[in-house]
Amino acid sequence: MRITIDQDVCIGAGQCALTAPEVFTQDDDGFSALLPGREDGAGDPLVREAARACPVQAITVADD
Repeated sequence: MRITIDQDVCIGAGQCALTAPEVFTQDDDGFSALLPGREDGAGDPLVREAARACPVQAITVADD
């Protein structure tokens, strides 16, 4: 799995970090970021739900 966050689209709503806190966090400016070592989703079943929860669809999840 490959997760990308479009930083130009992200508004910092934080829904991803609330939905999948083992994979997503918010940076110092409040925008979405992946936790170190979790760039592949770490098998977390909530990653796709976190992408769907994003109000501006800034997160893309692709299967490798």
